[in-house]
Amino acid sequence: MTQSRSKQTRTFAMLLVAAAMITTTSGCSMFKKETAAPQATTKNIPVRAIWVTRYDYKTADDVRRIIDNCARGGFNTVLFQVRGNGTVSYPSKLEPWAEQFDYESPGYDPLALAIEEAHKRGMMLQAWVNVMPAWKGPNEPGIRNQLYFKHPEWFWYDRNGVRQPLNHSVGGKSRGWYVSLNPCLPEVREYIVAVFHDLVARYDIDGLHMDYIRFPNEPVVAGEKIPDYPRDPRTVELFRRATKQDPDQNPAAWKNWRTNQVNQLVADVYKMLKDTRPNALLTAAVGSVPTRGLTHFQDGLRWMDDGIIDHVYLMNYTDSVPKFAQRFSPWIMSKSDAKVVPGLGIREQLETKHGAEIAVAQIDVAYNSVQNFAVFAYASLFDSSNEKFTRQSDAEHQKRMIRQEHILPKIHSLAQKR
Repeated sequence: MTQSRSKQTRTFAMLLVAAAMITTTSGCSMFKKETAAPQATTKNIPVRAIWVTRYDYKTADDVRRIIDNCARGGFNTVLFQVRGNGTVSYPSKLEPWAEQFDYESPGYDPLALAIEEAHKRGMMLQAWVNVMPAWKGPNEPGIRNQLYFKHPEWFWYDRNGVRQPLNHSVGGKSRGWYVSLNPCLPEVREYIVAVFHDLVARYDIDGLHMDYIRFPNEPVVAGEKIPDYPRDPRTVELFRRATKQDPDQNPAAWKNWRTNQVNQLVADVYKMLKDTRPNALLTAAVGSVPTRGLTHFQDGLRWMDDGIIDHVYLMNYTDSVPKFAQRFSPWIMSKSDAKVVPGLGIREQLETKHGAEIAVAQIDVAYNSVQNFAVFAYASLFDSSNEKFTRQSDAEHQKRMIRQEHILPKIHSLAQKR
């Protein structure tokens, strides 16, 4: 950042006061007349981003509609998800088509089309990729050439040699969860970099947006202890070689070592990206509270300090405006030139008129602090094919209309300040 620390401190203090007092005004229409979007660049413009999940599109018309809605909504950056759990939404020789397409080509290239549509409107498009997850749900993949079958040795194992299970029972209710790749293994890191290199080399993306660049959360089950993954013999041996210790002898060193394996992966991806497509951005969705991120071996502040990340997107999901502002503090105090992009969630906790007003207040706080923000997610603002997270009923449609009425005019007003 270019501000001095004393100036940043004063700015942050003023934001906390403003966050407690801020009020919003409602807009009069869902969309303004579409105008030419700002010329897409990789630096020096405020970020008005929106996450579009892999569940939001099925057909080519879906993709066109999504990009059009994002442009007319005032966003200038689309985070378009194309990799979820070891399957992808673009033709690849390394990974199969996503299960959303029944593991087969849908007859078009969603990523290529999204890039084309975004660039026609002067918008930036970042390919959003889940990094560690390699499958999700209670059942095995429906195709044999998926990572779950191809490389079982790359997954998490506990100290008893038991592989991370596909499904968990939480509160008596069965739920699927991501099973993950083990980034402590050099061959896993090399594979992930290869997958991303294939994407970066072939597509004119403006950025690569990494999600789950950490050890994904394990669901908490009352009375059960989460295994201390990964404890497979190869991982433990790599740790012993590096530290001359056993994980149980020095838990702090074991934690730091695992964190450093994730750091190494970020550094490797960054080098690959800059070697392959120098003007593209490397960005990452990170937990907004750094200490919580470290519990999942994610050290976003370190990435900023080391100069291996261009933007950090804070997953700052709360219905409290003061708390939303307070969480910026450690990030904006960094001396790094990396941009901080606060992300706000507008799903369940912000689904009413009052909730929409809270979202507007959070956008104001983010803009006044760092001139950047991101909205999670597309299906909370617009109708879509997404039945995975957001029901597409009449009642849900009305909630989206309320959000549009309040939130989109604010985004348009900020777009005019560019």
